[in-house]
Amino acid sequence: MHKLLIIGSFALLAGCVSTAKTVVTAPFKVVGKGVDWATTSQDEADRNRGREMRKQEERDRKERKRAEKEWRRQQRDD
Repeated sequence: MHKLLIIGSFALLAGCVSTAKTVVTAPFKVVGKGVDWATTSQDEADRNRGREMRKQEERDRKERKRAEKEWRRQQRDD
């Protein structure tokens, strides 16, 4: 009977330890997630920089095309 009581208390204690671990680690997980959302990783920064470069190249291409079209129009009018 004494051994059964000890085994039963270990089973209950295991549940308490698991719950205590969850309660103790929860604030750290929340803070970690907040920091992750607030900061930009190097991979994200590289991806964003590449995207911005492609957009700038597209704007430059359109501007060159517009300038060439305007130049041709002026040459035709002269």
